[in-house]
Amino acid sequence: MTTLNMTRRELAAAMAAVGVVAVPVVPRGAAAAGEIMGHTWVGYDLPELMGGYIEKYGGPPEFSYIGSDDESFEKIRAGFAPDFIHPGNYMIRRYHDAGLIQPVDTGRLENWSTIAPGIRDIDGAVIDGARYFVPAEFGNSSLIYRTDMIDEAYLTENSWGILYDDAYAGRLAWYDTSAATVAVAALMMGFDNIWTLSDEQLKAVQPLMSKQRDLTRFYWTDITQMEQAIAAGEVVAAYSWNQSFVSLRDEGVPVGYMVPKEGLFAWGSGFIIHRDATDLEAVYTYIDAWIAPESGAWLIDNYGYGSANLAAYDLLPQERLDQLGFSDPEALIANTIFFPAMDPDYEAKYETLYQEVRAGL
Repeated sequence: MTTLNMTRRELAAAMAAVGVVAVPVVPRGAAAAGEIMGHTWVGYDLPELMGGYIEKYGGPPEFSYIGSDDESFEKIRAGFAPDFIHPGNYMIRRYHDAGLIQPVDTGRLENWSTIAPGIRDIDGAVIDGARYFVPAEFGNSSLIYRTDMIDEAYLTENSWGILYDDAYAGRLAWYDTSAATVAVAALMMGFDNIWTLSDEQLKAVQPLMSKQRDLTRFYWTDITQMEQAIAAGEVVAAYSWNQSFVSLRDEGVPVGYMVPKEGLFAWGSGFIIHRDATDLEAVYTYIDAWIAPESGAWLIDNYGYGSANLAAYDLLPQERLDQLGFSDPEALIANTIFFPAMDPDYEAKYETLYQEVRAGL
């Protein structure tokens, strides 16, 4: 859990619409037992995903919400200090290098033993021999599309190429993210080293990125905005995660989820602990509740995401697992290619290029 442009005012309005109150960027003082704050995604704050924590403390923690991983990092680097954060694994090295997080003690997690080996040490989880990340869930980053509104060619052979197809000008939506935007363009250019592009290669992908920008109706950070546009037929294809496909399909919207011939991205998300977190008992209780089999089974069944806990799959009927693409979860996890924790130098170059393209430079 791995980004498109909504202004801060628009983001604040969207957050207010779902009852989210903006949190000042100031350090927090000490809190009473169980009164911790988590920084997570909208929809990840439900009781079904933290049963053990609620049982112990009588209610959920306080939450602030992630609009994009990049924005959250900057906010936390500026002084906002939630006790725990729920980013994608590709962000961990950035938090670590900025000195914002503390090592994780997996001995305090009862559910650690059933975390899948294939995701336990996902890139970025362990840095210089110390663990900083507890993987909790994973999913794909691909294109959701209206099966009744795109050309037959894209139905028979999925391709990222639809993002650059003039026939869909003003009918595409993209998530506000730098790395994936550059990487997809690099895939379309035929580059193999999509996470380590040279300066010359970055220059080569810029025209394709600019074309995508010009064809894109809007860049989203609010998932609801994107889903509503797909449902209304205003957008025929958009960057999305599994959750949108499952929810829109269940609502009867004729949608498909691409497995592009050029390659399918996958992200792994989980928990890091802020360096200034003091009520570690409450923090570990929350993390342990979130990675519990019961929470994982709910996540799989309702959002279509994969749980990092292999025991979660045993709680669902095989028919449902087959329907969601988790027939053999251990093999699936072992063979998934996750977004990497990029080298900071490359990450900075990708972000610079992305911002230049977005600004029309």
